[in-house]
Amino acid sequence: MSEQGSDALSAEERALLGRYVTNPDADVFALTGLPEVVKGALFARYSRYGGSLKRLFLDEFADDLDTDDPAARAAKLYDKVFSEYGDDSVAQLGGAHVALEDVSNLLTKRIEWGRLAAYLEQSTRYIPYDAKPGGRYRYHRDAAVMAGPHAAAYEHHLDAIFDIYAALVPEVLAWVRARWPKDEATSPFAYRNATKAKVLDLLRGLLPAATTSNVGMYASGQSYEGLLLRLRADELAESRVVADQLLTELRQVIPSFLTRVDRPERGGAWSEHVRACREETRALAEALVPDSPVQWSDLVTLTDW
Repeated sequence: MSEQGSDALSAEERALLGRYVTNPDADVFALTGLPEVVKGALFARYSRYGGSLKRLFLDEFADDLDTDDPAARAAKLYDKVFSEYGDDSVAQLGGAHVALEDVSNLLTKRIEWGRLAAYLEQSTRYIPYDAKPGGRYRYHRDAAVMAGPHAAAYEHHLDAIFDIYAALVPEVLAWVRARWPKDEATSPFAYRNATKAKVLDLLRGLLPAATTSNVGMYASGQSYEGLLLRLRADELAESRVVADQLLTELRQVIPSFLTRVDRPERGGAWSEHVRACREETRALAEALVPDSPVQWSDLVTLTDW
């Protein structure tokens, strides 16, 4: 569990979370037993919240919840239709909200690539990355990299990038507010938020691809199956690790829709096909594309429109 994910939960808070998330102590978890309207509002708030979803839930939503579980009967119905009648389309009707926290920007793009779900990513336009949760900047540390000879250089260079970013935040904020002073028609609250967003928007190009983010996601069982099959075939080690975590958590809330993902003759064969196609396409490209660089030519001239 990451430093951000722990959020110093008390025993009472962990017990309360245990009723509404599949794993209170993990960075990847699913929401369960919550009304749809609460889940939608929770993820909408999540995109502009600097902490974890668990802390947001405890601080702003937990006190207003009814502890009933209205989805139990629906889950039994989905299970019956999917399992007994083999109707794959029913997997489009049952879904789950999940949170994937402290995942790299490389992985967020892989998660969102299919565009077959609803995504809400923590925005670098609203959340500053100048803090050090647990004494470390928020960037992904791949296990293989950290176990290899370049671990120290990797952290040194990424820390330097984040140091520059952190030092520029107050400097650029002063410049922005001098360049665009508050007018009488703007409230102090709106002005502070607008100028802060302007600063973070200007500086977020400095953040490397390893920068971590939180992603809120809602998808049907069918979409999750497609996502998991893709991630399990991906070259990025983080993709495969998170796919295993996500499958574990989703099986606690929509197990009927994901029975084929890790069966060798079904999902295993599909993921292996994706991996083989990628490698064969790469080999074909290397064989057909000449080693000599492409010859540059003049830009296209627009002659009519």
